[in-house]
Amino acid sequence: MSNDLFQKVVDTALVAGGEGGILNPEQANRFIDYMWDETVLGQTVRQIRMNAPVREIDKMDLGARIARHATEGVDDGVQASPTFSKITLTTEKIRLDWELTSEALEDNIEQENLEDHIARLMATQLANDLEDLAINGDADISPSEDGYALLKAFDGYRQRSLDGATIIDALGDTINTSLFNRAYKALPRKFKARRDQLRFFTSSGLIQDYHEFLAAQGIDATFPIIQPGNPVIQPGGNAKGLSPLRPFGIPLFEVPLYADDEVGTYSAGDAATPTGLSQSDPTEEYHGHVELTHPDNRLWGIKREVKVYRKFAEKKDAVEFTVYTRQGVQIDNLDAYVVVNNVRNKAY
Repeated sequence: MSNDLFQKVVDTALVAGGEGGILNPEQANRFIDYMWDETVLGQTVRQIRMNAPVREIDKMDLGARIARHATEGVDDGVQASPTFSKITLTTEKIRLDWELTSEALEDNIEQENLEDHIARLMATQLANDLEDLAINGDADISPSEDGYALLKAFDGYRQRSLDGATIIDALGDTINTSLFNRAYKALPRKFKARRDQLRFFTSSGLIQDYHEFLAAQGIDATFPIIQPGNPVIQPGGNAKGLSPLRPFGIPLFEVPLYADDEVGTYSAGDAATPTGLSQSDPTEEYHGHVELTHPDNRLWGIKREVKVYRKFAEKKDAVEFTVYTRQGVQIDNLDAYVVVNNVRNKAY
């Protein structure tokens, strides 16, 4: 999205006579495009633009082996019937607000361009915050620390996956090819038919550890210029977050907002002892996780109605900005979602 297009969105002179309001459909779509383009997961999920705060999504499952052996001239009266179900995608209202004093607008070196510059920075930070919420949101989290007020808005993909996905416990082992193998084998057979659409996802720290693991095996993963067909390393491509690493030919995405500092949930007596390392301590906040799923299995909904307000507050001699948006996430099929928990982060 070009700066010119984005300026049309954040330029409040185009919205309700200068003080703001609901963006028109074209402006809202450009604003939504910008936010998704600024995130890693925004490019690897099923994006759903909603006209209402809640949307029901129909699902259909045909099961397995519905075809049968046929006998000439015989009707056995058996009919295969699909199973219909629904999942609900619910959005919650999110607010971003900031202000600029008259002195800041008058005294800065950018002069009249400061307002647009700050608006772009705020929109980028909003995109990052919304991705953080989509990943790490936890409706039951304590709001005692900064930032948790946002994460309480709804359960993100992490919490939703823990409530029903296939879970593999690494027991504090460091990341290695065996963990990717276990994740793939845990996926039900019917989802392996779309192997070319499967994706691994993990944190920046664990990506670094996997580079180190491969280097110890004599595989130089620092440069993606490798001959075609190598099942371990391929050119990363242009997708945001796509690393050159492809365990068993499946692309591996680096998601910086995935946690590297999770507390272990295994017992010390069951902890793995990685080669060259001491037995890990589950109480240390030095763990991450790896996920395997199809990108379209994760839904990210945003209500098309985006509000942007700009108001001059006389008593503060400042310009106040407020953005409202409604966001929500859902997992379509938890059976097609595998999580490897308690992967030790060697960076700590």
